[in-house]
Amino acid sequence: MRDRLLAAEKVKAIDWRDGALYLLDQRILPFEETWIAYTSAAGVAEAIRSMVVRGAPAIGISAAYAMVLAARARIAEGGDWQAAWEEDYALLADSRPTAVNLFWALSRMRDRLDRLKEDADPLAALEAEAIAIHESDREANLTMAQLGVDLIRKHQGNAQAILTHCNTGALATGGFGTALGVIRGAFIEGMVERVYADETRPWLQGSRLTAWELANEGIPVTLNADSAAAHIMKTKGITWVIVGADRITANGDVANKIGTYQLAVNAMHHGVRFMVVAPSSTIDMNLASGDDIPIEERDGRELLEVGGKRVGADVDAFNPVFDVTPADLIDAIVTEKGIVERPDTAKMAQLMCRKRLH
Repeated sequence: MRDRLLAAEKVKAIDWRDGALYLLDQRILPFEETWIAYTSAAGVAEAIRSMVVRGAPAIGISAAYAMVLAARARIAEGGDWQAAWEEDYALLADSRPTAVNLFWALSRMRDRLDRLKEDADPLAALEAEAIAIHESDREANLTMAQLGVDLIRKHQGNAQAILTHCNTGALATGGFGTALGVIRGAFIEGMVERVYADETRPWLQGSRLTAWELANEGIPVTLNADSAAAHIMKTKGITWVIVGADRITANGDVANKIGTYQLAVNAMHHGVRFMVVAPSSTIDMNLASGDDIPIEERDGRELLEVGGKRVGADVDAFNPVFDVTPADLIDAIVTEKGIVERPDTAKMAQLMCRKRLH
């Protein structure tokens, strides 16, 4: 399956070349495909904040490259460049609070600098580390795809209907995707009849990005309103809900795009299995449960403006970007280290002690 996934690769969102970071502007997809070049850490931080790049793994990869750009600029300034580099670190860490991959990648870049030998080139070492983070995520995607496909086959190997939420494909990662990577693999293996994609308001990642990615690869996809998900589970023979994650805590609770929690509740009611697919860098063993996860809230104007006009002048908006799905609603968490079925604290700890499978 690996070779067939590689052969099917058509979309990417991140490119590092000629000393610059190029990001595909996901705010204007699928209508325009525009790449933006970034040469400063501040520029990348703003790209993360403004959702030029989104998806927890892609955010972490972009931040790693941003620290290379920061080092280059600070070294050129002279003086105590590492202290100034730490300012760039803080700026990037503040760009999105929920996606733990961001902090994982930044910490890994800092650790690499701390381990640097006295006569080594810091810029070369940091660039090599960022590239390694990027390539490792791509390999993790392939491993998770295979593990997820094996899990689907274990329960039902024939063609079936799958529901997904937000965008978890190549646009959100450094490779083929997390949840969407599993769906791609299952389609290649003849186990996907149709994918139902939630539109995912208010940024419409499902309609703009997921449906676009799937259609580009010839995978049958039907777009639906978020509020239609329960009806679809009841009437369309859904066997799996497969989603990604922005942070997973030590007990197996999962923070993901707003609307995921209600999908899990509905899935349990309708007897539909619920799979979360994410690299181990998304797991935050420092947080005991989902109650400890900071939930980002975005500007209410994202809900209150339609066609550029304000609706309901006296109406407020509550616009959380993520919600938390309790572990007891999750059938399986798939990572590149392996699968945890019916996750709990003990099983998550065992998972994190394993070596990567790729």
